[in-house]
Amino acid sequence: MFRPVVHLLLHFLVPATVAGVFFRQNFLRAWITMVATMMVDVDHFLADPVVDPGRCSIGFHPLHQYPAIAVYAAVSFWPRLRLLGIGLIIHMVLDGVDCVWMQYEH
Repeated sequence: MFRPVVHLLLHFLVPATVAGVFFRQNFLRAWITMVATMMVDVDHFLADPVVDPGRCSIGFHPLHQYPAIAVYAAVSFWPRLRLLGIGLIIHMVLDGVDCVWMQYEH
């Protein structure tokens, strides 16, 4: 129960930290934009079961595939979409950390 709660909190706290350090003048806009990238988890609805606490998202769900992650990284270099790209990369990194953490739980 501890890991999923920490994972979810990090999806809010890490973007807040990045927004505070790098986008201080537009903190709220930056934070909300990066948190909104959690909508990428809509691809979980394509899986059966939708939620599986023992499943690694990276490489499994369509929007969590490596080619998609490469697109997110590229988008982060485009000024108008930078916050979306950074938010998506943060999301994927946190999901990757969760995958590693899962391995140490078992």
